[in-house]
Amino acid sequence: MDATITKTATLVAKEDITGLTFPKTDVLSSIVQQEERTSKITRGMQLGNSKKLKVKIVFEDLSGLKKVETTIWGLTEKSVILKKGTTIPIHCIHEIKFF
Repeated sequence: MDATITKTATLVAKEDITGLTFPKTDVLSSIVQQEERTSKITRGMQLGNSKKLKVKIVFEDLSGLKKVETTIWGLTEKSVILKKGTTIPIHCIHEIKFF
């Protein structure tokens, strides 16, 4: 992911994610990028559960790019689970950055 895109993404509080509307299609067009994203999400969840480490998630809603700094608590087939059951659809995630 281009560092400029990460910098231009709007920082949001995880509590505000539930009010966002997400696109229906995947934001990544390449299968390789999608597999890499899944791998990073899984690694982020492992680090969050074992060491309480936070990650930066860059994702897209219908109004543009957003980012949140949080711990990944869980993962389903279609969503990343954050604290208090907040979810982000996997197909809306551009990048996972580790601190």
